[in-house]
Amino acid sequence: MLSVLTAGHVNWDVTLRVDRLPVADGESAIRSQHQSGGGSAANVAAALAGLGVEAGLIGSVGDDDNGLLARRELEDAGVSLDGVRIVEDASTAVKYLLVDDDGEVAVLGNDGVNEAVGPADLDRERIRSVDLVHLTGQRPDTAAAIARIASEARVTVSFDPGRRLGDRNYGEALAAADVVFANDREAEAVLEGEYVESDFSDRIVVVKYGGDGAAVHTPNGSYAHPGFDVDPRDTTGAGDAFAAGFIATVLGDGGQDLAGADVERALEFGNACGALTAAQEGARSAPTRSDVEAFLADRF
Repeated sequence: MLSVLTAGHVNWDVTLRVDRLPVADGESAIRSQHQSGGGSAANVAAALAGLGVEAGLIGSVGDDDNGLLARRELEDAGVSLDGVRIVEDASTAVKYLLVDDDGEVAVLGNDGVNEAVGPADLDRERIRSVDLVHLTGQRPDTAAAIARIASEARVTVSFDPGRRLGDRNYGEALAAADVVFANDREAEAVLEGEYVESDFSDRIVVVKYGGDGAAVHTPNGSYAHPGFDVDPRDTTGAGDAFAAGFIATVLGDGGQDLAGADVERALEFGNACGALTAAQEGARSAPTRSDVEAFLADRF
């Protein structure tokens, strides 16, 4: 079985469905609330497990009730938590997600202890043993150390740095990445212009456009997919589900040899994962492989 180790944040999400996103001096009505695990690295790991990939996680939680709930949910999803550090007398990061009727999301939260894993805490042999390491937003020194260990062992590295890309120095981790995920705004910062003239023109760069699909740039060409028309309920975790679908497909094609991967098919599969997740509530609503295959068969 293919194996992927994800690294980054593990959170507990409290989702509040509201009639509108609040503005200054305004008031919004809460229609319902829902709690579940969250955090980009944890979301991708859970989504990969649902797609039949052996998934493990590097991250940290507190020894509080929220941390216990987060760990139980991941274990139920089939994610290995051997790399998750439990910090005594500390609070798990909690994010409050405000979701309006169009599925748009605003986030309030604290970091808790979701960045307690440092380079000295890493299990090098575990990193060296997998087919791919997927990095998400986290401490830059930890991301760099994981990427360095993986690259030295010829393990494929993918990196989705997230919305704090502009605030943190991820240069070493980005330089080691074989696949870079970014939304359209983050892509401008990474590519600084056109892909073919950038420092990333020798690797795969995947640009996510939310409900408008995604594009992938490779040394052999660029491809785009318009996405799928669904009624969005909650876009939380849709990007993470997309990344999981893309990774599972390219690894299934050729293992660590990305040169043999069908990136157009990966783009379509990832978009289907993102669309199905956005049509449900909560970050942990990523589909199974059979769900995605049935969805795609219904459209072609």
